[in-house]
Amino acid sequence: MNEEFKEIAERIAGLRDACGYTQEEFAKELGLDLEVYKGYEQTGADVPISTIYQISKLCKVDFSEILTGESAKLDTYQVVRKGKGQVIDRIPGYYFKDLAYRFTKKIMQPLLVTIDPSDKPVDLVTHKGEEFNLCLKGRLIVVIGTKDIVLEEGDSIYFNPNIPHGQRCGGDEPATFLTMITEV
Repeated sequence: MNEEFKEIAERIAGLRDACGYTQEEFAKELGLDLEVYKGYEQTGADVPISTIYQISKLCKVDFSEILTGESAKLDTYQVVRKGKGQVIDRIPGYYFKDLAYRFTKKIMQPLLVTIDPSDKPVDLVTHKGEEFNLCLKGRLIVVIGTKDIVLEEGDSIYFNPNIPHGQRCGGDEPATFLTMITEV
């Protein structure tokens, strides 16, 4: 058995025990066939993201703790540089929720936006939910509060849009980016 999957299986079983459920009760709460659930708890393999999300909600733990065993306490925003797969920048005060499960819930239609260098900066806005921007072409500046975060092609940012924010072009060529916003 894959060691990573084994650890996920152990965390799921541990959470079930800690919450006082039998396997039968837990499977019923999750709307799963008992044998299917038992397989998840034995091997950890092939557990759908949606099921892990349900377990995290039912047991009131962070989704990332089930997957990684570590708390995902991050901040107002996280920046991932192309090819790096790591958090580059952070500001205290925001509890990160993993994109993989947030976007299995309700989302707005993904929007493809192009900003020209001659466009005047838009007014900063706030809204509920969580927002993801991926720079596809050019250089994008994402303003969060009073901080300018420069994204090159392939960089992404995930942030709490309750903070005033906006985007503008950061170079001589138009910047194109994908944005998605979770609903509340």
